Amino acid sequence: MRPIGGLLICLALLWVCVGVRPITAEDVDTADCFKTDVAPTTQFVACRAAAEAGNVSAQSNLGYMYHEGQGVPQDYTEAAKWYRQAAEAGDATAQNNLSIMYHEGQGVPQDYSEAVKWCRLAAEQGLPIAQNKLGHMYDVGQGVPEDDAEAVKWYRRAAEQGYADAQANLGYTYNVGQGVAQDYTEAVKWYRRAAEQGNPVAQANLGRLYENGQGVQQDYTLAHMWLNLAGTNFEEARELRDTVAKQMTPAQIAEAQRLAREWAARRQGAE
Repeated sequence: MRPIGGLLICLALLWVCVGVRPITAEDVDTADCFKTDVAPTTQFVACRAAAEAGNVSAQSNLGYMYHEGQGVPQDYTEAAKWYRQAAEAGDATAQNNLSIMYHEGQGVPQDYSEAVKWCRLAAEQGLPIAQNKLGHMYDVGQGVPEDDAEAVKWYRRAAEQGYADAQANLGYTYNVGQGVAQDYTEAVKWYRRAAEQGNPVAQANLGRLYENGQGVQQDYTLAHMWLNLAGTNFEEARELRDTVAKQMTPAQIAEAQRLAREWAARRQGAE
């Protein structure tokens, strides 16, 4: 199985509404483009000014604001335009986001080959989210021929940077022997790294390995704990947890529930 799986304001209108002079370029603090404690509309005005002045990071941020409708009405065509300007200047985040737009057909015609092109440029710069996505495209053969070994290569690059989704995907490849020799111990290693970051796919799959004693000593209590944590996000994990529970004593179930609560409390405290 697959793993369970950076405001458009009408200045004249603003002037009319508030009774002050129109905003000019001199009024805009472009540094606001890169702040997180300013209003979205303020950030948009700053990003637009900086982007039009050629600031590549601002172009990427402006693309994101159009993409998400943050401080401005959502506009995929404008998002793609600004992502492209930043991407062509080498901004890895913009390259990755432009890849997403080609993959989804947002603001541009859907084109998996173009998605791979921009994703690869970002991945080769070391952006883990792009590395994981490129691995997935090799995994399923989107825009490139299906190639399990290439998928593993890109999953591993992202996983080694601590990217949880890639760790879960790499764990899966070891679990089933896809692009690598099957190795339950390696599967446990990578699932655990992702699971400890809260990745529900890895939590569920780690729970299954504990249930079956693959790569670890069989332990229904830990199987129940991980499946219980994963079950917060999807039904299948809850069903698997309940199946495991049928093989446990009430005391073991209580212990598993205590471990899950303690794990969740630790994670909440760390956030």
